[in-house]
Amino acid sequence: MSSIHVQIPDEIARQLGKSSDDLTRCALRGLAAEGYRFGALTAAQVQQLLGLKSRWEADAFLKTHQCFLEYTEDDLSGDITAIRRSGGQ
Repeated sequence: MSSIHVQIPDEIARQLGKSSDDLTRCALRGLAAEGYRFGALTAAQVQQLLGLKSRWEADAFLKTHQCFLEYTEDDLSGDITAIRRSGGQ
């Protein structure tokens, strides 16, 4: 497992959390959200990284952090076509 070390001013550290565990959790959550937002992580990887118990928890985390699935009109059109081909209407 990899680890990183980040230095931040004491005043900011106090604003973000009272203990190093709080700060670590805050940094990890930010890393997970940004990783997903930029396509570097999947929702399953976010779930694993944050130790969430279910995909629903991961989805709730992502929604709370405004990390929405990019779903275009072309994606919708492709899904509709696939459903129709499979016999669904």
